[in-house]
Amino acid sequence: MAKDKKKKEEDKPKKTGLKAFLKKRAPFYLAAIALIAISAQTVLSEKNFDNSLPELSKEEQRVADILLNYNAGVESKLTIKEVIKNQIDEEYPDEKIYEHKKTVLDLSVTNVNSDEYNVILNFKSYKGEMNFDWNVNVESQEITSNNPESKHIIDVVTFS
Repeated sequence: MAKDKKKKEEDKPKKTGLKAFLKKRAPFYLAAIALIAISAQTVLSEKNFDNSLPELSKEEQRVADILLNYNAGVESKLTIKEVIKNQIDEEYPDEKIYEHKKTVLDLSVTNVNSDEYNVILNFKSYKGEMNFDWNVNVESQEITSNNPESKHIIDVVTFS
């Protein structure tokens, strides 16, 4: 009988150190992976200027890119998009303003004639709003402002 007990014990596979280690700690590892996934998801889903802009058609997006990436030549270090973002950040320094429920960033592109488009960017929040209005010539990539706020943005880009 003693021999039968030894054979039964030998037949049972012994738990290796790694399996036992993982079995004991698996819930902790799963919890850690879940926390990392949740924090990564919140970082990736954070709203900012770029992902707050509405979806545009291919042609409208091309016009918006010409406008927002305009930098008035080689000497300028800023683009129109950077100046607008800086202006919004100065107005709301310690807030995640794009995540606020009353914040709306609207961009509309309208064809004026074959080469010229009217681009209107409206930023509305609980404190007020900023309205920018430009005409963009796609062929020459010339940008003209239609209101004082837009003129100020172009001046900042040009003289930075």
